[in-house]
Amino acid sequence: MSFEESLAELEEIVDALENDSLSLADMISRYERGSHLLSDCDAFLKSARLRLEKLAIREENENVLASDPELCQVRPTATPSNDHDDDSISLF
Repeated sequence: MSFEESLAELEEIVDALENDSLSLADMISRYERGSHLLSDCDAFLKSARLRLEKLAIREENENVLASDPELCQVRPTATPSNDHDDDSISLF
């Protein structure tokens, strides 16, 4: 079920609970269904927010890289010097 469908059903449940004269059993049943739908909608919105935050961070990083070409350059990695003729290990 899509977010929009869940939200529409949730709105129908709220409207029915507020305006219809329902039996107690029906009210409880609809409340339980509404609680489940609310949880689904909340999870969807949290997921959507995280996705948007990731996109915003990616866009910000791309803007920083575009504004500073030096950040895009690959720097050579340090290579150990081979000054030693013997097989000894030197820490300094």
